[in-house]
Amino acid sequence: MTSEKRKGLLERLAEGPVIGDGSMCMTLEKRGYCTAGPWTPEATVLYPDAVRQLLREYLRAGADVLQTPCFYSSDGKLEYSDVKFTSAEINAMACKLAREVADEGDAIVCGGLSPVVSYIQGKGEKAVRKEFEAQLQVFIDYDVDFVLAEFFGHVEEIEICIDVMKRAKKPMGATMRIGPIGDMNGVSVEECAVRMAKAGADMIGINCLFDINTCLKVLRRMKKALDDADLHPYLMCQPLGWLCPEVEENFCGYLALPETPLGLDPRTITRMDAHRFAREAYEIGVRYIGGCCGIESHHIRAFSQELSKERNKQPAVNDLCPKLGAQLCQSLLPNIREKVKDKFWMDLTPASGRPFSPAISAPEKSATFMTK
Repeated sequence: MTSEKRKGLLERLAEGPVIGDGSMCMTLEKRGYCTAGPWTPEATVLYPDAVRQLLREYLRAGADVLQTPCFYSSDGKLEYSDVKFTSAEINAMACKLAREVADEGDAIVCGGLSPVVSYIQGKGEKAVRKEFEAQLQVFIDYDVDFVLAEFFGHVEEIEICIDVMKRAKKPMGATMRIGPIGDMNGVSVEECAVRMAKAGADMIGINCLFDINTCLKVLRRMKKALDDADLHPYLMCQPLGWLCPEVEENFCGYLALPETPLGLDPRTITRMDAHRFAREAYEIGVRYIGGCCGIESHHIRAFSQELSKERNKQPAVNDLCPKLGAQLCQSLLPNIREKVKDKFWMDLTPASGRPFSPAISAPEKSATFMTK
């Protein structure tokens, strides 16, 4: 199937929920293909086979969209991180890999734009636009299906990015890394949602930094603000794959946890959590559900399976891993066979297995982003 014959983003959203892919840099780091700290995606050039395989896992788990694996690939950020490749080189390979794997199924490709250092450094709008234009041009050249501005902490910056993205003449998404306290300048959740919509994004929402429960709180507020303003973009969310309720009132979100970045594993959400989140998000009105840091392929599968009726399809590979406990009846162990019902798993409160592990941590007061 060629990409030209596929339905585009807006067509798919009009028909029902769309499932995005999951974590790239964080997951690649666990597999040995990304450096913790800078989180830059030079693996697309150095280890394309590893990146290709992760994209393929998301596709087979049910993702309708594969995002170009080039997070934070702006020239300013790459220079700051001492990466020896340009954003054009990384983004070009990211486009090739995403398209190659998308063509193995019925997926479309999203080109992702990230915040730029020139904004934080206060170099002015002209410099900021130049960095965004450099990111965008590769996505235009490789004809991605839609573009997305993600991980923005300042609504002012994402408004500039949305305006630049209009050059691509493609559907546009916009997501901010905000929790209940709003953006890093104190702009409320409600105002951020309205401003992103008024700037021209077809799809708006949040990604990263906060967990599924915090994201649901923010999404409810966004939906009400948009309805009150008579604005109707599609809502999207790409939450974390860890639980971190103690950082709701912190601009840095999970980055303020002492466990970040190497000790977050005990906080990983279960697939049951993923099922609940997908259902609650859909009921709020969210129509694009994907994942950010910590969301792995089994979480994407859970999103897809939970909304299979609304989507009128199951994950591409679903024979060996049906929803929750459906095939546990084949186990040789009687106690495992008894867990075949969904209700057992959805009612389960999992233990951590760590006798002296605290329920939550104290966020680190030193955590902060670079500011203007």
